[in-house]
Amino acid sequence: MLNRRKFIRTLTAGTAAMLAARPLVSCASGNRERSLDNIGFISGIIGRELREGDWREVLTRTTEMGYTEIETGNYWGESASSFLEFCRGIGLRPVAGGSVFSRDMDEVKTRLDRLNSLELEYAVLYWPWFGGRPLSLDHCKESAELLNKLGEVSREHGLTLCWHNHDLEFDTTSEGVVPFDYLMENTDQNLVKCQLDIYWVKKGGADPLQTLRKYSGRYPMLHIKDMAPGEEEDFACPGSGIIDFQAVMAEAADQGIKHYFVERDNVQDGMACLESAAVYLKELRF
Repeated sequence: MLNRRKFIRTLTAGTAAMLAARPLVSCASGNRERSLDNIGFISGIIGRELREGDWREVLTRTTEMGYTEIETGNYWGESASSFLEFCRGIGLRPVAGGSVFSRDMDEVKTRLDRLNSLELEYAVLYWPWFGGRPLSLDHCKESAELLNKLGEVSREHGLTLCWHNHDLEFDTTSEGVVPFDYLMENTDQNLVKCQLDIYWVKKGGADPLQTLRKYSGRYPMLHIKDMAPGEEEDFACPGSGIIDFQAVMAEAADQGIKHYFVERDNVQDGMACLESAAVYLKELRF
């Protein structure tokens, strides 16, 4: 298997050639409207298809739709190295994967070693809390302190730590603290980033655009997930709901955000969702 340093050199050399033909954000001639050419997806959206079908065929189909990046902390096939070799062959790059939120640093390091085997850039904590709502100020202090520690350990492993938000971070605590703001303001911006989930921001009653602007520079990637119309505010595939992704993408492009992962919870047909999302995102102008 390629070691991490060799992989980075290989990737850097290849990237220069790729960018001319496939920029992260391109401008249409004349009106200079921007479009998003580089899109990814989280593997969980097609978890059933990957488990029950031929994973090679499934992943190849995603690249035919136009996807270029994948978020996954696992691999399919015999080994991480053979999985990476296959992904390179079809033009799909693993970028981020889930880590563990734990006080046990040995457990954390074991998980980070696994992410390193996939040669990822980002370790993502999907639930940076011990427990659930309602959150308190003590919860916020504990999480922020541990996030800073985990950020240090991740950096030692060559990874950038990101925490993923849900809606509960926007519920004000009994002490008058907004947990999202507390974590962003009390973690080291050089060690701890945020993987902003656009749906969950809106579900929490906040404005995705304003949240992006408030902490510009802290978001290396976004989860692109839509909200269905109606009081239930259910999940929806990107482009089929009520979220104004045009404004979100314009701000994200201004900030230089490079990674966009399509997601939809509780999806019945993940491949159909990926296909419709790819069509929408490739046609979106901002």
